[in-house]
Amino acid sequence: MPDDSNATPADARPGGDADLAHLAALTAQEARQFTEAITQIATGATPEAALAVSLLATAQILSTGARLGAIQDVVLQHRYEPDDGDDTDLAALRAAIANVFEGLDEYADLVDPITSTELTTGSLSSDFAIIVAALDHGLKHYDKGRPVEALWWWQFSYLSDWGERAAMALRVLHGLLAHIRLDADEDLVAEAEFDALHP
Repeated sequence: MPDDSNATPADARPGGDADLAHLAALTAQEARQFTEAITQIATGATPEAALAVSLLATAQILSTGARLGAIQDVVLQHRYEPDDGDDTDLAALRAAIANVFEGLDEYADLVDPITSTELTTGSLSSDFAIIVAALDHGLKHYDKGRPVEALWWWQFSYLSDWGERAAMALRVLHGLLAHIRLDADEDLVAEAEFDALHP
């Protein structure tokens, strides 16, 4: 009989359950960080930081999503998703974010830039609510001790829904930041530079 003492357990090989559990733990941590950042923005306590914090948080969660998109499809053992109850109502969060970004919330969008040139509208508040809802749904699976299920949901919803919304939100946030930084009055910028150099 061959000696299997040095064999690698199936769940410890690359792509095995141990790898998926590790990735799920990392994704859960990043999902919580994004949700906490957006929830803090929605309070309106630091409006001057809303653009910068949302830009950083969105870029980070897109990195998380890209990792999910780069791996092979996560497959559920039982081919169905258990019902963990109603999703969290995020209407209040959406309204609060819209209030924080009042006058900047809505933007022009394309229905599908790959297959159509049809124009539509989007909003940062809706994008953030969609992303938080998807992440929160996966966290419910994760917190009930089903990390692979959580990972399956995060991957599926990234490809079908929240990844696109996060990508669009990041583009809009970048555009807002660029306009704020680059569209400033040249005389005011020159005065500010002079004052900074000659205290």
